[in-house]
Amino acid sequence: MAVDMGEAEFEAAVSDALDAVPQELMAMLDNVVILVEAEPEGPERELLGLYQGTALTDRGWEYGGVLPDTITIYRGPTLRMCATPEEVVEEVAVTVVHEIAHHFGIEEARLHELGWG
Repeated sequence: MAVDMGEAEFEAAVSDALDAVPQELMAMLDNVVILVEAEPEGPERELLGLYQGTALTDRGWEYGGVLPDTITIYRGPTLRMCATPEEVVEEVAVTVVHEIAHHFGIEEARLHELGWG
């Protein structure tokens, strides 16, 4: 059963998760926009978050003049997978860290090894 959480409350959970990330790491984010959307597009309907862009580790001298990378946190799948509002807050925090880690070039397998999968 999905958790009933309004859009504003979900966005506040994302904001709180971002506030919990150490400022030293947030200061190193470069050319990134963080979005909240209702549902992912395409076949991956249960995707909780998505990083789209060029990881810092893949940027070279030719990187420049590009649109910002995006980190998108999806409300619908997160609410459907959680049983309580507290679980939503916890899952949002994990998803935010997971997607920020992709910006820093940390791969999916390594995130799972570290418990952020």
